[in-house]
Amino acid sequence: MKHPFLAFAAAAALSPGLVAAQGVTADRIVLGQAAVFSGPAAQLGIQMRNGIKAYFDVVNEKGGVHGRKLELVTEDDQYESKVAPVASKKLIEEHKVFALLGYVGTPTGVAHLPVVTQAKVPLVGMFTGAEVLRVPMNRYVFHVRASYYDETEKIVEQVVSLGGKRIAVFHQADAYGEAGRMGTELALKRRNLQIHSIGTVERNTIKVEDAVKTISASQPDAIVMVSAYTSCAEFIRQMKKAGSGATFYNVSFVGSKALADALGKEGPGVAISQVVPFPWGTAIPVVREYQQVAKKASFTDYNFSALEGFLVAKVMVEGLRRTGKDLNREKFVDTMEKMDVDFGGFHVAYSPKNHTGSKFVDLTIIARDGKFLR
Repeated sequence: MKHPFLAFAAAAALSPGLVAAQGVTADRIVLGQAAVFSGPAAQLGIQMRNGIKAYFDVVNEKGGVHGRKLELVTEDDQYESKVAPVASKKLIEEHKVFALLGYVGTPTGVAHLPVVTQAKVPLVGMFTGAEVLRVPMNRYVFHVRASYYDETEKIVEQVVSLGGKRIAVFHQADAYGEAGRMGTELALKRRNLQIHSIGTVERNTIKVEDAVKTISASQPDAIVMVSAYTSCAEFIRQMKKAGSGATFYNVSFVGSKALADALGKEGPGVAISQVVPFPWGTAIPVVREYQQVAKKASFTDYNFSALEGFLVAKVMVEGLRRTGKDLNREKFVDTMEKMDVDFGGFHVAYSPKNHTGSKFVDLTIIARDGKFLR
């Protein structure tokens, strides 16, 4: 009769996945993304997924990570806080993912976080710059983008440098909008200024009439906008119809391509802060790599959101590679906290006390025909 331990060891040798970490087998690593894939903000999740999937496909074509292919499983959280926890639980408990990536949104992120933290599942690259998801630092969450405070600082700096002083804020009435409002307020305070006027809109709606009335009456020089592309587009259209001469500035979450498409002929001159390099450029190596990968995946409509998904995927894969073949979640987190990598013009660094990742911020404007200029 065989010794029970020897029998178990033999079974483990025949089936390496039997003793591997959840979501890890001899030939694959299952990763999950809970994001918005339906409703007014759907393009944000779709483009993030496009960027992630395109890079994973290239990695898999070359043999995967330490011989394991990457499998991406997605769940639609509808950009609704009440749906978010269910989506994360499904990924962790039913799909049994090893780690998570490419989440989208602040209010949903706030709802996802308790589930992720309790399960001690690593989450890489949230499409949000809100401080509430960064402070206090969470051991299991690694950001790949600059914060909304960084973005609004850049916007206010630009407006003031051009002589503007009356800066209004149009924001979504939730944690995301509040993060942008607070960032703008802090940036203005550093310059002995204050928010000129404020208007809000409910999430997943385009009911902007009250905000237009309030902000238009105050005649601002510029407006910092912190909402989804559908409501921002409607606000801009109605403000222009009301005769406003203000300059419109959006933070990156708006989704640049989605906003430009939604605005059409009303788009030229609208500004957007960006947390990734210019997707159509040729000078930055990682952007050229993104373009090649996107073409291979038949995504020729380069955009900021897909590039961010691509960069998030690169950070995830780098972490998996550095962790080694003996993969488990705690080892992965420890490895990520030692990461300091230039990905070819986009620098990402973490430490046990800082999971910010990047401070990169740039400004762009929508030009004619929905194109973008730096």
